[in-house]
Amino acid sequence: MGHRVGVDIGGTFIDFCLWDETTEVLHSLKVLTTPDTPGAELLRGLDLLEERHGVRPQDITGFVHGTTVGINTVIQRKGARLALITTERFEDVIELARLRMPEAYSLFSRRGAPLVPRDRIFGIRERILADGSVEAPLDVASLEAAVAKARAKGVEGIIVSLLNAYRNPAHEEQAVALVRELAPELFVFRSSEVWPVIREYERTTTALINGYVHPRIRDYLDRLIEGLRGRGVTAQPLVTKSNGGIMAAELGKTACVGMVLSGTASGVMGAAWVAREAGEPNVITLDIGGTSADVALIIEGQPQFGLGEKIGDLPLYIPSVAVSSIGDGGGSIAWVDGFGVLKVGPESAGSTPGPACYGRGGTRPTITDAFAACGFLGQHDLAYGAFRPDVTLARQAIATLAEPMGLGVEQTAEAIIRIALSGMFAEVNKMVARYGIDPRDFALLTFGGAGPMMGCFLARELGMARVLIPARPGVVSALGGLVAERMAAAVENALADPAIAARFVEMGTPGMPGWTPERFARYVAEEVVTWAPLVRASGASVE
Repeated sequence: MGHRVGVDIGGTFIDFCLWDETTEVLHSLKVLTTPDTPGAELLRGLDLLEERHGVRPQDITGFVHGTTVGINTVIQRKGARLALITTERFEDVIELARLRMPEAYSLFSRRGAPLVPRDRIFGIRERILADGSVEAPLDVASLEAAVAKARAKGVEGIIVSLLNAYRNPAHEEQAVALVRELAPELFVFRSSEVWPVIREYERTTTALINGYVHPRIRDYLDRLIEGLRGRGVTAQPLVTKSNGGIMAAELGKTACVGMVLSGTASGVMGAAWVAREAGEPNVITLDIGGTSADVALIIEGQPQFGLGEKIGDLPLYIPSVAVSSIGDGGGSIAWVDGFGVLKVGPESAGSTPGPACYGRGGTRPTITDAFAACGFLGQHDLAYGAFRPDVTLARQAIATLAEPMGLGVEQTAEAIIRIALSGMFAEVNKMVARYGIDPRDFALLTFGGAGPMMGCFLARELGMARVLIPARPGVVSALGGLVAERMAAAVENALADPAIAARFVEMGTPGMPGWTPERFARYVAEEVVTWAPLVRASGASVE
């Protein structure tokens, strides 16, 4: 018997949940993050656990960590500078995507910019066919030229994603070995190792996200492991995954894409546990931290899983807890664009300097400042007594926008709240439309430091009659790590096997007029393989 600790780090706070296995009592605390000295907040939290609850580092028998470092990196576009090496004449795959626009009926709809611009995408001569056979060997000279161009662009890492590599990774393996020889200072990932799925866009995008967040996740986990070891924690540190499970922190340093939604998935798992305890089987969750707002759906007590979940304007093609994220966190900064239109986010004030009302040197207005200026905050301490918001500083920050627009401070503050609310409303509407549900039949479960602050407003707009606020809403994501289980996600491309295709021919296609067995087999090979990882992750069978 000992003490299990769940930790979740966001853009502003790091949250701790301590479960005493002897007394079965849950304790919690929050500590401001320290971007200038990463890892210091974790050690400060361990000190507070010992100071307040008498738990020494050596008494900790389990340590599970969820982090929003990955998702915040993507949303804020602050990841690694990458180059992409692909098959010659396939350099435009990530730009073309699936030729689908985010809003099919809008003349002004635009896809988000890819993580790697066209001038850092290099094609090399090689060709592997769909059956895995080699039509043209890898041309070493073209690869050497691509690496030289990438280094000249000042990249930090290289992603190798070649045509049909999911079927035969030989050329990718050869390319990665040569890249490491030519440019040992760069990190390199191959798509067939990160996520070996059919379809070039999905596989390439997933590999790019893995590389984009790799340096920040790697550095953070290095500091986490070293900090715990140096403080005397002997328990193996675990991290939460995008699919709601947990894995060793050491593995997370390279399997980065698997933990991009670490903190958000952990929050949904914690929220599902809270909902079950409250007797509410069907809930929509609203998790608002310092940087992002995340919404998810829990049906019959179980989180929903999906492929192609959105991170900002990018799809994530791995089995994951179905979470939609937008850049409207409590620390999201309000600003006026060149046309005089008020905007909110995605840039966040973080914890340094943080919202102006924190009194830590911030001067730019945030959503939290808007709530303080409207009188919702400032009467009591926040974050378990960490500080009390300064309303005067919040009003001063809001005034920098109010004066140029010719509005009062309260009017501007309310406008900021309404703009943030509209983004959340739109995201929830997309989600409920996708699942074909009526939000009025669900309860809204709000958590995160800013979730309850916005929850009632959103529920009113959605026509929802019930809002659930956990007793400790700010640490639900940390709690999620304590209730999570080890979970693996695997993908196989077995449906491309000729023997399986032949079996579909034998089975025939009853009830599908006009479909030949061959056409049906081809459809399955192209479509069902996309769903197989999701089905397995949910615990069901492919059938």
